[in-house]
Amino acid sequence: MKFRIVTIFCIMMLALLIPVHYFVAPALWWYPVAIAVMYVTMVFLGCVTLSMNFFIPVLCKATTTEKVVALTFDDGPNTYSTQILDILKVNNTPAAFFCIGKNIAGNEAVLQRMDKEGHIIGNHSYTHDFWFDMLGWHKMLAELQQMGIAAKHATGRQPLLFRPPYGVMNPNLAKAIKEGGYTTIGWSIRSFDTKAKDKEKLLSHITGQLKPGAIILLHDSRQITAEILPELIKRIHDKGYKIVRADKMLNIQAYA
Repeated sequence: MKFRIVTIFCIMMLALLIPVHYFVAPALWWYPVAIAVMYVTMVFLGCVTLSMNFFIPVLCKATTTEKVVALTFDDGPNTYSTQILDILKVNNTPAAFFCIGKNIAGNEAVLQRMDKEGHIIGNHSYTHDFWFDMLGWHKMLAELQQMGIAAKHATGRQPLLFRPPYGVMNPNLAKAIKEGGYTTIGWSIRSFDTKAKDKEKLLSHITGQLKPGAIILLHDSRQITAEILPELIKRIHDKGYKIVRADKMLNIQAYA
């Protein structure tokens, strides 16, 4: 809706100003240019900032005053999924795993364990390809559906929760999400664990942003994430927060 409103507004402004520029005041050439630059900037920000809800509603946090947060892991099943599951089990902590469909083959037991131990399995596309955001909406939808088929084959469950690859949204992906009936999940705390080198800085970065209803983005493809997880859970609890499943915190349906 925001995308549509901004697009209509800029088109109307350009339609009004271009005649003014050509027939009334040629010196005002920079008005249309400024509007075009503003439009491109707004669309770019809408693409890379999920919390703007620019193209489609995205749930990035829960609206609550209760001290609850949710842990989410992207890119699994991956190298450290099993280790992370071990830690979550010992600490009786639920999480959501946004999985890549192509990673499921050969790792069905990992997905089955996620499900059996009470975690949520979400959709993170089938390939997570670098060029995913350049696809048409039909191909995007096919990717999401293909991942769903792989997950259902392994667990009997078809995920409804979707997290965009690279955290990028655009009109084509918004169309695919609507057509597929998915619920888009973002985050309010981006850990940057894919780039982190210092464990203490990573822990401080995450815990320093804790707020009621926060959704924390992590990756089960990173060793540092598995290494800090026990301490992260402890520090979250020490701050008086409870870790709950994302679907329960957001009061949404996780599976079809």
